[in-house]
Amino acid sequence: MREEYWLIILVMAAATYATRVGSFLLLRLTGLPKGLERWTAQVPTGILAALVVPALLLPQGQIDVSWHNSYLVAGAAAAWVAWRTSQAVWTMAAGLGVMGLLRLGGI
Repeated sequence: MREEYWLIILVMAAATYATRVGSFLLLRLTGLPKGLERWTAQVPTGILAALVVPALLLPQGQIDVSWHNSYLVAGAAAAWVAWRTSQAVWTMAAGLGVMGLLRLGGI
């Protein structure tokens, strides 16, 4: 490999390290503002929704909001169980169970 590539890799590694350490040290000294802390608490939920919702609504590449969309039906059942129990294991079991029943039923 050419020497320029190694230099680029080392400089980019140093820049990445410096920005991460700098952010860590700054936040360690000052802390996050309360508004930003509340906002960042919602980021995992937003990311999960961005990953799951398209899979539920677009199983064949087109929007399908009907009872024939087994992904949407199983997702709705799992969402209801999650809302009622707040238990991840029961939520996954409900989604998988409903999907299994729908597949056995030919939907």
